[in-house]
Amino acid sequence: MPRATNVRPTRMELLRIRRRIAIARKGLRLLKLKRQALILEFFRMSKEAAALRSDLRNKLRRAYESVRVAEMLVGPLRLEYESMRVPNISPLGVATKNVMGVRIPELSQSGAFDGAEHLLEMPASINQVVRVYRDLHLALLNVAEKETALRRLLLEIERTKRRSNAIENILIPRLEQNAKYIKFVFDEMERESFTKLKTVKRKMAQRGGEQR
Repeated sequence: MPRATNVRPTRMELLRIRRRIAIARKGLRLLKLKRQALILEFFRMSKEAAALRSDLRNKLRRAYESVRVAEMLVGPLRLEYESMRVPNISPLGVATKNVMGVRIPELSQSGAFDGAEHLLEMPASINQVVRVYRDLHLALLNVAEKETALRRLLLEIERTKRRSNAIENILIPRLEQNAKYIKFVFDEMERESFTKLKTVKRKMAQRGGEQR
């Protein structure tokens, strides 16, 4: 058997390696469970993202349609003028939540406008455009939140897979090889001791026969 590198063939070292193997196997099981949970969360969130993308496409069509109607009713120049008077949307809130060790962004938007009283002065068709695009804005935020979460989950799934593969295919086999080497050394020492003991007994028996 080839000699393992940086391994002292002692009983203490063998016990230490066996403990490391047990810990590594336990960690491997936990990593595989974590990866399974992450995959389930990824697929659950993928369904939500697909529904949000479909809703976004519908809102986008309604937004284009509202602009077309407003242009027909008030004209493109009035629409452009009023668009410059649309108040700003309230600031975006950003928080995070922890999902299996992955920090997932949470975007929040109250939907309120600063200076919303200006909307009352606008024609109804333009007011409708503003409301539709506000909904479109919120839908975009929801899609962006889910897409970012999916990317982070996918990265964590790949990272967990690499770690579990390294433990399963590199660390544990290496530790087992070291344990086998130490056990091999012990067996060789035991056989050598047994052979020496037999030799000593044979010589003692020969001397005893010669003395008679």
